[in-house]
Amino acid sequence: MRVAMIGTGYVGLVSGVCFADFGHTVVCVDKDARKIDMLNQGQIPIYEPGLESLVAKNVSEKRLSFTLDLAEAMAGADAVFIAVGTPSRRGDGHADLSYIYAAAEEVAGLMDGFTTVVTKSTVPVGTGDEIEAIIKKARPDADFCVVSNPEFLREGAAIDDFKRPDRVVVGLNDPRAETVMKQLYRPLYLNETPILFTNRRTSELIKYAANAFLATKITFINEMADLCEKVGANVQEVSRGIGLDGRIGKKFLNAGPGYGGSCFPKDTLAVVKTAQDVGAPLRIIEAVEQVNKDRKKSMAQKVIAACGGSVDGKSIAVLGLAFKPNTDDMRDAPSLDIIPALQAAGASITAFDPESMGEAKHHFKDITYADDSYSCIDRADAVVIITEWDQFRALDLTRMKAALKAPIIIDLRNIYAPEEMAAKGFQYTSIGRP
Repeated sequence: MRVAMIGTGYVGLVSGVCFADFGHTVVCVDKDARKIDMLNQGQIPIYEPGLESLVAKNVSEKRLSFTLDLAEAMAGADAVFIAVGTPSRRGDGHADLSYIYAAAEEVAGLMDGFTTVVTKSTVPVGTGDEIEAIIKKARPDADFCVVSNPEFLREGAAIDDFKRPDRVVVGLNDPRAETVMKQLYRPLYLNETPILFTNRRTSELIKYAANAFLATKITFINEMADLCEKVGANVQEVSRGIGLDGRIGKKFLNAGPGYGGSCFPKDTLAVVKTAQDVGAPLRIIEAVEQVNKDRKKSMAQKVIAACGGSVDGKSIAVLGLAFKPNTDDMRDAPSLDIIPALQAAGASITAFDPESMGEAKHHFKDITYADDSYSCIDRADAVVIITEWDQFRALDLTRMKAALKAPIIIDLRNIYAPEEMAAKGFQYTSIGRP
């Protein structure tokens, strides 16, 4: 089949490339000339493991191309995907749908015959209805169907998530569009992937409900970690103990400095705002959103306490800046709260992240960037681990201790064992462990 993918951000690029790898012909379109130029030169504007080689493969096999011209992308397309950004709207926290609606207007003017318009972006309930209204107003004669097909991609594992998903959710009300969507996802039928067909509004809400629930699990275990610290319990064993219960499950029960990224913060806020507007407030999610904000801010105080109550005039080494490993995404990363707070308390910061330092330079002022982990910690008064990159999990502890002015490590991801760190002579602070 032929697919037009509007938007070459994280969701659009990964989805377009994976559809091409399924054997479909995909044209990705964007208004950002710099992005399209990079992609046409084989350069990838985001970091995602395996994406660069997959792009090169499908471009060389002529199933994947990139353009600034929407008309070119839509020519002969069986499905037109809208995968543009829906950031939090300034001032009220609702999802900003201006890019979605602008794309819908452009698509309307270029339709030729029956067109399946698929919303891949994360959007509030009822957005598909509005897209439909926009297209009908612009083209009363148009023959089309608007479909909701939310993404469930984890940054750092997005290709595997697309090709081997837990489920695919499709919201529609037209059998012709259902046929198109079944053909697009035919390779997953062969793998017996559950594909849930439902109405459009339900599909839209499933995405928000899933993210809100996962954010709740993260926030729950983070609060349990605080309790563990007060009563002398071990949060990792608590996580394991409850995670072995099949009704709960072990995923998303790792205590840390709070969730970040492109989805959970904006999606929890957006669904809270939607619920408030319709008079069905989500009190649990409201609390989750506030607790997570507070937690990220509190992590700097944890670092300060571990440094004896003051970091004024001290050099702090920060390992990890991205919100999670295997991505360069800095959106709502805990480091964005922790580092400025440490600087405000008088600390100087040296940081290292394997992939996100280029992006980090747009967010931080007056910090030094190191070339690797060991140059980052050299002569530092303390080390703070914020992101659990694999390369931080097996650092040479003897070398670290020799390089530091004081053997202080604050591990906000619990990647080391307290017993081992104590045996090595470190003053070691972690999350929710005695």
